[in-house]
Amino acid sequence: MGQRQQQTALPEVPAGPRRRVWCRGCRRELTDSVSRLRGYGEECDPDARTGYDRHDVEQDPIPGL
Repeated sequence: MGQRQQQTALPEVPAGPRRRVWCRGCRRELTDSVSRLRGYGEECDPDARTGYDRHDVEQDPIPGL
């Protein structure tokens, strides 16, 4: 068997103000973490954000419970 590589810790994020990010659509500054990652504000995002993809189905209860 080969030698195991040891993981190294990630460098710490420098303290201070975070990098400013602007929307690619309307050029407003983004403050929401999801918007900052995607590069678009909620109004300009080409992929609609609907939250969780939840699909409730009507069904009979499990017998015995």
